[in-house]
Amino acid sequence: MFPVYDVIVVGAGHAGCEAAAAAANMGSQVLLVTMNLQTIAQMSCNPAMGGIAKGQIVREIDSLGGYSGIVTDQSMIQFRMLNRSKGPAMWSPRAQSDRMLFSQKWREMLEATTNLSFYQDMVNGLIIEENRCVGIITGMGNEIRAKSVVLTNGTFLNGIIHIGEKTFGGGRMAEKAATGITEQLVSLGMESDRLKTGTPPRLDGRSLDYSKMDEQKGDDDITGFSYLDIDRIRPDQQKSCWIAYTSQEVHDTLKTGFDRSPMFTGRIEGTGPRYCPSIEDKINRFSDRDRHQLFVEPEGFNTVEIYLNGFSTSLPESVQYQALTKIPGFENVRMFRPGYAIEYDYFPPHQLNYSLETKQISGLFFAGQINGTTGYEEAACQGLMAGINAHNKAHEKEPLVLKRSEAYIGVLIDDLITKGTEEPYRMFTSRAEFRTLLRQDNADFRLTEIGYKLGLASEERNIAVKKKKENVEAIIKKFNEISIEPTSINTFFESSNSAALTQKQKLSQLILRPGIAAKDIIKNISALQEQFSAFNELEIEQAEIQMKYAVYIEKEKEMVEKMGQMEGLQIPDSFDFGRVQAISAEAKEKLKRIKPRTLGQASRISGINPSDVQILMVYMGR
Repeated sequence: MFPVYDVIVVGAGHAGCEAAAAAANMGSQVLLVTMNLQTIAQMSCNPAMGGIAKGQIVREIDSLGGYSGIVTDQSMIQFRMLNRSKGPAMWSPRAQSDRMLFSQKWREMLEATTNLSFYQDMVNGLIIEENRCVGIITGMGNEIRAKSVVLTNGTFLNGIIHIGEKTFGGGRMAEKAATGITEQLVSLGMESDRLKTGTPPRLDGRSLDYSKMDEQKGDDDITGFSYLDIDRIRPDQQKSCWIAYTSQEVHDTLKTGFDRSPMFTGRIEGTGPRYCPSIEDKINRFSDRDRHQLFVEPEGFNTVEIYLNGFSTSLPESVQYQALTKIPGFENVRMFRPGYAIEYDYFPPHQLNYSLETKQISGLFFAGQINGTTGYEEAACQGLMAGINAHNKAHEKEPLVLKRSEAYIGVLIDDLITKGTEEPYRMFTSRAEFRTLLRQDNADFRLTEIGYKLGLASEERNIAVKKKKENVEAIIKKFNEISIEPTSINTFFESSNSAALTQKQKLSQLILRPGIAAKDIIKNISALQEQFSAFNELEIEQAEIQMKYAVYIEKEKEMVEKMGQMEGLQIPDSFDFGRVQAISAEAKEKLKRIKPRTLGQASRISGINPSDVQILMVYMGR
């Protein structure tokens, strides 16, 4: 009934979809196995993609040839570029999505992908032969073989849902948990642990009074995520989000259920996400604050369902409802379903290679929440990398590993493997030491050629990026060559509260002024308009960033070069950290556990200090 596949992907969430698409587009015969084909790419939590650092990840996925950016652009109901008031290293695209349309578009793209097959069943076992994973065993007893297997189980591994004092098994509300895989892998010597996440109640938007909330509209300029020419919504078609606030009365009402909260009574053992705490956790941790901000987010164009971002909770349903009615604008609220917490198994990611293949079992790859991450974007990028490397493994090719200096994806995977995580990992710009290089606007410059060589990014993409690079270079050249007379620009400078020019100056000097944009200079000097008419706004903006931040960009490139020297010093697989006498017992334990492949990786392990690295270097020299 089943052939031997090159790659089997277990789970069809964000990680699984990207993994299956990547491996299939690279030429592997792929089987995507999921418990429910109707919930492919389900947005289990908030109906949004992108945000701080996460938006950069989606753009990186798109640049490599993944699908997340395209699907988001095709299903967005609102777009905003966050942090525009800060430097470009901090700019982060974010989109509200139509939940149902997002899932539909993903399925359409997957079904149109050559080499990709689907099967609906639970996977409760793996076929392991001589320390290599060669297939899966399904709940209906089917043994399906493959050259490599990618596990993207999300929150389903032994998932337990908590609502107040009620507890029941499930990977998502109304969906059963997956059993068998954790137990099998633990019996083979792998470590597992528990994490927790949560979700807020879903509400009937018709029952809310928006006049008591602050409106949050989308941007007038919709850049989107994909570098392809996608047919996106117009600014006037966007749906607004709304901002509401809790109060002391809301907090007091919520506190009446604390004695029945699974988080406070100890029924939840897993650690929750620090940066996305439940409302009860926020009240407990920030007791000095008398209100917290809430985001009232529509779930789509054609539904009244509302996602209340900031009100994640596992309190009893009656307490949730009573507290909601105390929020201004929510007095007559109707609840579609309560918020809940979910606890699930994950495998500490120090057990992985940089390819996301497990160290212990050859041919077995992990991606997404099974590695301890949280968020669609973090899961999707891991899925993409696991899919690429599962294909490479199946065809006996070298794995693709992105460096910290090449992509946020590289930062995420290095953090997981080198530092591990004991709480759901979330990406931030502060985690990337080279964030001026890893901007959202230049992901195509950084990664499209890599994707093209892999066979993922199309030739059309590669040609477009080359043309864009040429145009950006041409713009910078013109800015360095063209000089401007004071009479041509001073009227514009006066209106922009910028000092008047007293002598002729190059455009490249004018662009360094704070608050002065290249497009505005071109727009306000008629003689320039024809010279720059061949370039689009994004190319002009890219050139402006490179000119304005040239000093910072060069500094980071120098840092990358220095770090590269350490990354180039490989630690042999056979190296025995136990015989290095001059380092502490703690350092030895961590080095043995993580088994770093380079001195650069060793230097980033928590608890390893510079002197330890120097001692390792001496021993390696011997």
